[in-house]
Amino acid sequence: MINEQQTSALDNGVVNNNPVIVGLDIGTTKIAAIAGRKNEFGKLEILGFGRANSNGVQHGMVLNIDQTIKAIQTALENCLDSNPNLTLNEVYVGIAGHHIKSLQTRGDIVRQHIEEEISQEEIDRLIADQYRTYIPAGDQIIDVIPQEFTVDNFQNIPNPIGYSGVKVGANFHIITGDKNAIRNINRSVEKAGLITKDLVLQPLASAAAVMCDQDLEAGVAIVDIGGGTTDLAVFYEGIIKHTAVIPFGGENITNDIKNGLGVLRTQAEQMKVQFGSALSDEAKSNVFITIPGLRGMQPKEISVKNLASIIQARMSEILDFVAYHLKQIGLDSRLLNGGIILTGGGSQLKHLIQLTEYVTGFNARIGYPNEHLASGHIDELEKPMYSTCIGLILKGYNDYENRRKQFDEQFRKIEVPQSLQQPVAAEAEIPEEPVMVSQTGVMNMPKKKERKTLKGFMDSFKIGIIDLFKEEGDTHL
Repeated sequence: MINEQQTSALDNGVVNNNPVIVGLDIGTTKIAAIAGRKNEFGKLEILGFGRANSNGVQHGMVLNIDQTIKAIQTALENCLDSNPNLTLNEVYVGIAGHHIKSLQTRGDIVRQHIEEEISQEEIDRLIADQYRTYIPAGDQIIDVIPQEFTVDNFQNIPNPIGYSGVKVGANFHIITGDKNAIRNINRSVEKAGLITKDLVLQPLASAAAVMCDQDLEAGVAIVDIGGGTTDLAVFYEGIIKHTAVIPFGGENITNDIKNGLGVLRTQAEQMKVQFGSALSDEAKSNVFITIPGLRGMQPKEISVKNLASIIQARMSEILDFVAYHLKQIGLDSRLLNGGIILTGGGSQLKHLIQLTEYVTGFNARIGYPNEHLASGHIDELEKPMYSTCIGLILKGYNDYENRRKQFDEQFRKIEVPQSLQQPVAAEAEIPEEPVMVSQTGVMNMPKKKERKTLKGFMDSFKIGIIDLFKEEGDTHL
């Protein structure tokens, strides 16, 4: 969330003018809201944290809007309780569910001014054209992600800005989802009193939180095991290669335990967390869990080995799906040197790394969302279950920095026409800075050199842009 009123604070004597951004993870088992801001070292400071149990979401999809609204509001209230100075207006929201699909497309544009360098505006137009790609009725495009670009005969260009040529094109990874599912998420957020700044695919958000540049270069598969779904994102040669949502997660394991052992759902969840293991061979056959009987019935004894067998069966099925997707795109352990990074709440199962390596043949490790966090946060936030939420904040910052970069480029392009330049006395000290110009003349000529803050720059730029686009009949206030 980029607040209208940016919060400034003195940290080690440096004023932090970065915006506060909020990530909202609407999951099957929990709803989490985390507010964060980057410090002067580029690390994420956590300013607020709140969570609530999720009741209206199944398999990543909002089915009961009223219950989801109440859960979102509870999470927001807890977030505000942790920091009453926060203002919650806009949020970046994660999306998952078995309705999510992805496809590959190709797009090209022929340039009009072939001698000039390729600009960001042309890249934006190329990306915008992909939103007109044909998709099945009832679906909606969530995101268009450029992969590698081409300029004439030059292939595999990561960023074509600065090149020149006749034709520029790219391969795209397009993510789509069901319109009704997207509408339900937006409606729940809106009725909770917030604005959805952007919808982000959950595995991409989780990847941002647990990956580093070395992982991106080596090639990795991010497996986010949530409550209702398991999300997959594959990165190869520095680009997003594949995404998928597997419709099984921690809730399925809990239900398997409940039905297989004849216990209550709360008891099944507690046994999974405290005594569960993803490998039955690692569980001792002579260890039992005693479950209290219902309404005077005799207590029930559950074998830890039987519990592990049930968990292993479901986890093996999920990992078989992961291996299938990796095989479909032609990647094996020799190509994905970074192996598999397990994250999400389900990744905390004992012996899951060993099972993953056995089923898939890839090296595996647990991905914690502390890669980009500043020190001083609570230990709770280092758990893999908060990877998506922290990744949403990083996604928001990426958008913010890209917009600021575009503003800087546009600002540099604005020059003072010779006819509007005013004579300057030789003894006057005028800083050599770009000057914003309206259609009627020069505005806000700087009279003395002073250090501008980012907020001051953005405000002056916004006013200048408004003046540039005012029509002749507009009234100047």
